[in-house]
Amino acid sequence: MNYLSYFGFKKEPFSNAPMREFYYNSKQHSQAILRLVYSVQAMKGLAILTGEIGTGKTTLARRLLESLGDDLYVAKMLVIVHSKITPLWLLKRISMQLGVQQPADEKLTLLNQLYNQLIKIYKEGKKAIILIDEAQMLQTREIMEEIRGILNMEVPGQKLVTFVLFGLKELEQNIHLDEPLAQRVALKFSLEALDLPSAENYIKHRLKLSGAKRMLFTEEAVKIIHKYSRGVPRLINTICDNALFETFLNHDNVVKSKVILQVCEALGLEYYLKEMEGSVQQKNRVSSAKSITYADIDKLISDVSKTTKNDDE
Repeated sequence: MNYLSYFGFKKEPFSNAPMREFYYNSKQHSQAILRLVYSVQAMKGLAILTGEIGTGKTTLARRLLESLGDDLYVAKMLVIVHSKITPLWLLKRISMQLGVQQPADEKLTLLNQLYNQLIKIYKEGKKAIILIDEAQMLQTREIMEEIRGILNMEVPGQKLVTFVLFGLKELEQNIHLDEPLAQRVALKFSLEALDLPSAENYIKHRLKLSGAKRMLFTEEAVKIIHKYSRGVPRLINTICDNALFETFLNHDNVVKSKVILQVCEALGLEYYLKEMEGSVQQKNRVSSAKSITYADIDKLISDVSKTTKNDDE
């Protein structure tokens, strides 16, 4: 017997593998999808979604791609796996994704092929959409200039292609490697970590979809999961999966806070939590020091904000 049958699950509840049926439509994820769909429908040209590791960017990218029907869109997703790609490689991949047969090695010829394919898609009454995941890997000015060049392909009143870029926060900085491209960003949205109520609902959501008949985590356990995961869905999954397994080994029927603490320590999350808290405290000290200095010298600041630290119990 494994923990799936022990708890009566029909499927693994906290796998980190992308699974369409486990999509959790939190308020911010709902807002993100609405905005991204709008940018695509209106052919805005360039939209950006950023977020820290594990906040659900790839899940949203897949969700968006699945929503773009073949009757209205030629929509493709490109995943960047390393930062050493060249502008010509990117141009070729985009061309191939959109249906260019035998893309040329010579850039001008390739651009002409891509333009003709985009015109063909436009005349068919469809919209060309390119989603790029892990877009923070696009790290050169030449790459950004290439994207801007493709965005310049238009017909009167409409762009021929829209890009939606998904990536870490660094993506926003990379876009500014080519300032004219940065000025073309029509929509920007940032995914943040889940707050405590959303994290609890996320856990309940995945348990229910897996076949659980009841909540398997105590209220205190959920609070500790949120604390150590920092509200990041991927870490929530990892903690919950390990905790369920340990609870199964202990022949218990509910996941308690003690087990969560043991799991987090074994995963090394305690170390990262302390590192993060130390970084925040240092930032607060520097910020306060600057405020006091300016108050002493210029008398422009009369009140100094004091930050308080939550008591970790």
